Amino acid sequence: IIREGADFCRVSAVFFSQEADSILESIGITPDDGNVIITRKLYRDGRNLCHINSNAVNVSLLRSVGEKLVIIHGQHDSYELMSPELHIGYIDALGNNYALLEDYLETYNEYKEVSKILRQKDSDDRDRARRADLLRYQIEEIESANLLAGEYEELMNERLVLLNATKLRELFSSASYLLSGDCSDFSGALSIVSDASDNIDSAASLVPSAENLSQRLRECYYELQDITSEISSECDSLEDDPQRLEEIEQRLDLIGKLTKKYADTVEEILEYLENIKEELQFIDKFEENREKLFEKQKALYDKALAKAQILSKKRAEVALEFSDSVAKQMRLLNMPSAVVEVSQNITDLTDNGIDQMEFLVSTNAGEPVKPVAKVASGGELSRMMLSIKTVLSHSDPTDTLVFDEVDTGISGLAARRVGEALKNVSADTQSLCVTHLPQIAAMADSHYLISKSEENGRTYTQVTPLDKEGRVEELARIIGGADSGNAAYEYAKELLNL
Repeated sequence: IIREGADFCRVSAVFFSQEADSILESIGITPDDGNVIITRKLYRDGRNLCHINSNAVNVSLLRSVGEKLVIIHGQHDSYELMSPELHIGYIDALGNNYALLEDYLETYNEYKEVSKILRQKDSDDRDRARRADLLRYQIEEIESANLLAGEYEELMNERLVLLNATKLRELFSSASYLLSGDCSDFSGALSIVSDASDNIDSAASLVPSAENLSQRLRECYYELQDITSEISSECDSLEDDPQRLEEIEQRLDLIGKLTKKYADTVEEILEYLENIKEELQFIDKFEENREKLFEKQKALYDKALAKAQILSKKRAEVALEFSDSVAKQMRLLNMPSAVVEVSQNITDLTDNGIDQMEFLVSTNAGEPVKPVAKVASGGELSRMMLSIKTVLSHSDPTDTLVFDEVDTGISGLAARRVGEALKNVSADTQSLCVTHLPQIAAMADSHYLISKSEENGRTYTQVTPLDKEGRVEELARIIGGADSGNAAYEYAKELLNL
């Protein structure tokens, strides 16, 4: 991806999307009047710098936002039709079944979690007994320590004071001396401020404007008195206490041993204690709890099944609409005998509900419908996928679709019909199409020529917007090659209705 000799590459795209504001709000980014700027910078060492509207994000978030703004349909997408397990997704997309599916999955996942717990707990008596003994030992060890939330930080602070008691006393005593002075030849800050205050008091009797200064100095004196008193109290409270220091060291050592065994902090150890108490209680009441879990499992299964059945009924209705609409589109794409059906088989509960769906198709008159993988050629796959995308485009909120060589395996009238289908899709959604077929290119509202050139031994890619004459010349070149003659030129004008 990165050009030879360069350390990184940078790719950016600007989207003006109807869905932009809601998309940005959903990921905690302030909307910008429908504008989304996506940027990704890749370095040779594997680092990625991703931004959405100048906000740094990770690659997965960038990808999830990008998928809501633009969908790319390439040649390989046609081969999704060869994978029946993917077919159900198209039915849900057309029916907009996502809310129903999400509601079902919420219950089904809860059912799976309860089933998992039952499997884990349904081990033999010896395993449960061994686990119970271990839990009792851990509970006793943690409870006997009488841990308190915030205790570690308080002990560390007290330890720091005790270790530095002598130095702290010196500092506090020095500060007290500087503030109070002594009774002989040194006047401290308190005495100096008091004298200054007296002087300004006297001045205030002569100059009224000095009254404010006098008041402020008096307040400073009182504040210094309080500070001096508190410093003295702090100094008096400091004393060497080797016994208390030893107690703290032992307590910190105990906490350190427990954090190595159970969690990183005292708070996390206490949380772990609550969890293992619950687990021990469950083991002690295993049979009683197991019966309750079985009841909960059955209730969740019935609830999930009911939701899956609602979803299944909706899918059956959508499948009929899907079959008719896709078959109709395929007939427009020069497949006049196309018949499409959706096979729907009921299964046990899965992540997709109770449905197993597969597309069946017949492309030749008189032939029964069969699985797509068994009857469709490459060109037929491309046209069927385009038919599906055309049908889905009306229910898809994505603003931009990119079709990359979706015309594989077709030509002639079929290509013309594919171009018409792409034209129809573009009526509702911005559509970009990469193609080498003149019948399809001629349908576009505007053309961009993608070309490569060499300069100083390096390859460069250009994207050039074409005017009316440029469109004719490029279509003629596609039709007749580099030395296209007048016939190709005239045919190109005919395709463009010029």
